[in-house]
Amino acid sequence: MSYQHRYTDGTRIHFPVGKVVCVGRNYAEHAKELNNPVPTEPLLFIKPGSCVVCPEGGFSIPTDRGVVHYEAEIGVLIGKPLSRKPDNEEVLDAISGYAAALDLTLRDVQSKLKEKGLPWELAKSFDGACVLTAFIHSDEVGDLTDMGIRLSINGEVRQDGNSRDMLNPIIPLIQHIAGNFSLQPGDVVLTGTPVGVGPLNIGDTLALSLVGHTETQMKVLARS
Repeated sequence: MSYQHRYTDGTRIHFPVGKVVCVGRNYAEHAKELNNPVPTEPLLFIKPGSCVVCPEGGFSIPTDRGVVHYEAEIGVLIGKPLSRKPDNEEVLDAISGYAAALDLTLRDVQSKLKEKGLPWELAKSFDGACVLTAFIHSDEVGDLTDMGIRLSINGEVRQDGNSRDMLNPIIPLIQHIAGNFSLQPGDVVLTGTPVGVGPLNIGDTLALSLVGHTETQMKVLARS
């Protein structure tokens, strides 16, 4: 099934699927668990829209490129153009929805690239590297500084984070991104992952949720 943005009520969103802007190490404890320094400003990288998949029917991972790690994140759908460091109200007006997402990482590949000082695209932008659930409407979230993201695997909670612990909160983060390059309708911002990342295995059953809003069940499949 090809991916198209949609809301939890099944409504298809007319925005084209754009780029996925990700922030690395936006939770201090996650940076520490991977023995990475805590950044002093947002660490940004981009996944192409072509790597986005929905979890319906399960999602597949490569089996020939080393370990694949899960990273649960709060995703933010942009619905209006943003550029040149917009103010708070402009950012809020431009947000169309929020979703739970998985930023998948080929960890062995990434480690080798980092050792050589090379970019991460091979580890972060492979087909299927962004699993994106349906969006809730932006007006369903009252407090952006108190949004929970939770991932359970085979019935065990692995990640349980909250936006209050972000080094770069959602609104300032989007302001920073738009101050450096434009965001367009259909773009998605992944806001970083809390502590608890780890490997996926074929056959794992996942429950990914925006706490208090949505929960999506999914299965990990082998890429054919």
